Amino acid sequence: MAFSDRVCRYFERPGSANTEAVIEAVSRRLEEGDVRSVVVASTSGRTGLKFAEKLHEKARIIVVSYEKIPPKIREDITSLGGVVVDNVGLPLHRRGMDKIRNTFYVLGQGFKVAVEVILIAVDEGVLKMGQVVIGVGGTAHGADTAIVAKASSSREMLGSEIRRRLEVREIIAMPVRKKWWE
Repeated sequence: MAFSDRVCRYFERPGSANTEAVIEAVSRRLEEGDVRSVVVASTSGRTGLKFAEKLHEKARIIVVSYEKIPPKIREDITSLGGVVVDNVGLPLHRRGMDKIRNTFYVLGQGFKVAVEVILIAVDEGVLKMGQVVIGVGGTAHGADTAIVAKASSSREMLGSEIRRRLEVREIIAMPVRKKWWE
């Protein structure tokens, strides 16, 4: 039976205090050489810039925000070879997606976000369908979750064509306790 042992970093609590440890865990996972892109959720762009500064030599960094990232931060990310996708809608918040979104929330806010930014990157054409990537998300600020997934679009993540579906393959880091939004 073929298998592999990989380390998953678990944080006691969610939040931005975990950002540096997530960057370190993602960096360690990139050393295996089979993943070449990291998609990072970053509302203001600051978390995305941290990832670009530390990991630009190891992977292509794609920073995704539902808001407009300030021009200076955008410039800093792109000068490091990163890609910025901002001012985008959130596919897991569309009508009819409540059950899917809430299922991902069971694994944490950051987990839902890590999945969603991968979907957005494919939807926006900056990531290829089927590419194995790292998705990074957080709970309110910073990063506290990282996953490895086979990328899909939001339209095909659960579609009838199995080879085009989203696959979460690994959890690199995540908080043990979850923050529930009311």
